[in-house]
Amino acid sequence: MNPLEHQIHYPLGDALPCEGVAMEVTPGVQWVRMGLPFALDHINLWLLRDRQPDVHGALVDGWTVVDCCIDSATTRAQWEQVFANSLEGLPILRVIVTHMHPDHIGLAHWLCERWNVRLWISATDYHVARTAVYDRNGFGGEAGADFYTLHGMQDEEFLQHVRGRASYFPTLVPALPSRFRRLMDGDGIEIGGRTWQCISGYGHAPEHIALYCAELSALISGDMVLPRISTNVSVHAAEPESNPLRLFLTSLLRYLDLPAETLVLPSHGKPFQGLHERIHQLQSHHRDRLDEILAAARQGPLSAFDVLPIMFKRQLDAHQMTFAMGEALAHLHCLWLDGELQRVLDSGGVHRFQLARGLVEDAGDCAVHIAR
Repeated sequence: MNPLEHQIHYPLGDALPCEGVAMEVTPGVQWVRMGLPFALDHINLWLLRDRQPDVHGALVDGWTVVDCCIDSATTRAQWEQVFANSLEGLPILRVIVTHMHPDHIGLAHWLCERWNVRLWISATDYHVARTAVYDRNGFGGEAGADFYTLHGMQDEEFLQHVRGRASYFPTLVPALPSRFRRLMDGDGIEIGGRTWQCISGYGHAPEHIALYCAELSALISGDMVLPRISTNVSVHAAEPESNPLRLFLTSLLRYLDLPAETLVLPSHGKPFQGLHERIHQLQSHHRDRLDEILAAARQGPLSAFDVLPIMFKRQLDAHQMTFAMGEALAHLHCLWLDGELQRVLDSGGVHRFQLARGLVEDAGDCAVHIAR
């Protein structure tokens, strides 16, 4: 166990839902856990007991689904088990997706079509997902390989892997519903007689929506706050000068307004309490990585590829390497756009980051300051 986990509390202990069966975590909220074919091998999905008017205005009891898993024969079969075992004979009334990553939106089209219901999602994530599904050059491909090469990657096997990723997203998300209902920050959604407030977050996804219910003191955090791992925050080829880490760290501060005892329902890992402590841990984790990069930059300019062994001590496969390169760039960009590093293009056509002009090292505490 990560030592930091001792500082948060898992109220359900080691209990996990059985495959194809939902487990109640708080009144009206059921937990479904489905497998993923990645190193991160599962996702948590949520069923919220609901009541909605039909087209004639009559109230219908049923369920709201939050997140969907990837599209595969295995996950469709798992959903069929959930329908049979855990819906109490009631229909799905709507599908909410926290953000556009494949493990969250992959089966939205299938669920919406099967139950004839609307997808609810932020407009930004819906349209970015459409680009990823229907524009096969939108993610990965030659543009992605060129982007990683620009940042110091020279492993041809990895670059070939990236070139082949042009079809990666639509393999997991083959289609999207043609219509959606927009979720925006501050919206209140009535689900089963309770109000769930939308809280937007940035950095991990374009416009991630978490859901907080004050009556239950429960937060469906999506990927914004996870108990065991730090959410991936990456720079991508489509937005090459972005600053996702700064957006992510700023977004995390918003959750400090929620009660410290809030029950957090994350997309990966187990439900936990200790929201404020976990936010402080995540802030500290990223500050430590930034300090390590600054220390290395005192020895000379760094590409994103140079930063990988600083940030990641384990062996990475090709799939993990794409996330690692994006995360390395996110930390470099945070320092660059905050003025602590400057970016230069070297003679080999690689972007490198070096200490900004005017920065001095304080010999007393080894902190780097911007000369005023």
